Amino acid sequence: MANIGVNVGTTDRIIRIVVGVALVVWSITAANFWWILGAALIATGVFRFCGLYKVIGVNTCKI
Repeated sequence: MANIGVNVGTTDRIIRIVVGVALVVWSITAANFWWILGAALIATGVFRFCGLYKVIGVNTCKI
């Protein structure tokens, strides 16, 4: 698998997905808009790419 454009490492990815799911679930039960941040965290975890990381030059992927 090519790692072109990948800048989110495994640990970072797991944390993003877990926190994202927690925010989405909490947002549904609390009827607020935090699900947007949760969805963004899930997406960056799934696709292993973070636009903000690219802008500021951070890369947590070891490969």
